[in-house]
Amino acid sequence: MPDSVRAVIDDPIRLGALDALNMTDEPDADFARLSRTVAHIFKAEFGLVTLVGAEWQSFHGCFGAEGMTGNKTELSFCAHTLASPDDVTVVLDASTDERFKANLLVTDAPQIRFYAGAPIIIAGQRLGTLCVLSARPRDAVDPALLEQLVDLAGVAAALFALKDEARVRARTAAALLREEWRHALTLEAGKVGSWVWDVRTGEVACNDMFRRMYGLAESGPVRVDDVLEATHPADRATVRSGIEASLRDGVDYGAEARVGNSGRWLTMRGRVYQRDAEGKALIMMGASIDITESKQSADQTRLLLRELNHRVKNTLAMIQSVARQTIRQNPDPRAFIEAFSGRLRTISDAHVLLADRDWSGVQLYEVIASQLGPNFLTNPDRAEVSGSDVMLPADHALGLGLILHELTTNAMRHGAWSDDKGTVSIRWDIKTAPERGLALNWREIGGPQVSPPQEHGLGTRLIERSLAKVLDSEVKLDFTPDGVVADVWLPLPTEDN
Repeated sequence: MPDSVRAVIDDPIRLGALDALNMTDEPDADFARLSRTVAHIFKAEFGLVTLVGAEWQSFHGCFGAEGMTGNKTELSFCAHTLASPDDVTVVLDASTDERFKANLLVTDAPQIRFYAGAPIIIAGQRLGTLCVLSARPRDAVDPALLEQLVDLAGVAAALFALKDEARVRARTAAALLREEWRHALTLEAGKVGSWVWDVRTGEVACNDMFRRMYGLAESGPVRVDDVLEATHPADRATVRSGIEASLRDGVDYGAEARVGNSGRWLTMRGRVYQRDAEGKALIMMGASIDITESKQSADQTRLLLRELNHRVKNTLAMIQSVARQTIRQNPDPRAFIEAFSGRLRTISDAHVLLADRDWSGVQLYEVIASQLGPNFLTNPDRAEVSGSDVMLPADHALGLGLILHELTTNAMRHGAWSDDKGTVSIRWDIKTAPERGLALNWREIGGPQVSPPQEHGLGTRLIERSLAKVLDSEVKLDFTPDGVVADVWLPLPTEDN
């Protein structure tokens, strides 16, 4: 390829315009018809609609050589057409033309002899050709045929431009559709109902989420009166006053209201976006968001705070009572701190467990583990524990924890664990009749001989009174010679509750 032709083919501006077309190498039906038409006009074996790149010439319409998608630019007759200043390039016999006689398309199949091509000019750049080729040389070409070739090349250029514009529009439409879907999915995921209200007609254009929020029909027109009708009667005045203020004063509309048929809470925000020459509102746009869960969460938080205040008051009263009674039994400061600290720690541990579970209750195993250690089942230390785990309500767990603390403390000081021989058995059953409840038995065995105390100390009283707040509960404490025995009965909620 001569340097002058290569310079035209490699021109960056021309190649940039070619890339901007973003054409695929696949044949096109319109260009196929055009290549067939021009071949028939010239009575030639081949007709082509081509685009010429730096290294490859692509066939977008190909008559007579179906299945071919292009060839190397180095072999292209069309490259010379693009480099020529003329409107049309004609080669009557390529075998005698110095430019082409050594070209493989001439020396080998299909042994091209005749060629006529007109440039396809798009955006001021010569990007390809409409051409005909034949294996038979010619002596001359009718000028009228060449004029038709130039005209049809113009048609090919217009087709390329139209197809490029159509692709751009399709890509733009697809991008807009993706963006619309993205916004729609975002609104759906965020449970946001969007709406546009035509104030003059009263019609509301809205998304599907908005319709579902208000229980409106899945299709058909929606009017602002339909939305107000779907609003809870107690909240309609609030909604109306907010809308009127926005229409009248230009302030942003905002309100919280319930949906009448579901009771779900919605927060609504809107703004007037268009007014007429007199300042009357024409279009209001906005969104509605379901805030039912946050409302319920706030109510639950308030309920928990009230419950916490109640628990704190009860706990403080319990601590004060335990502190007063402990100091009466242990006037010595060291003895008081030792006795009181253990009881306070038991109350604290129980409260931590309950707080971690929002005061919903504690498993029995956890209450026992707080006194015997976390390995009481797998590696018991002179304790035999048996029974199925069960969820205890808050008051049950707190009271039972104090009972077990006093029993373990007494066993270590005076009972089965005060020497090297005694053991403690803790067994319980879940009773279902006549009512559901926990029957727990604490029994000390093999320790020092026990005799009933002359008077009940604080520990005994705490054991007997720790479940005072649990209705129908009962604690029986017995000082048998073999060791202390305690029977605890706790009513439990039914499993359905």
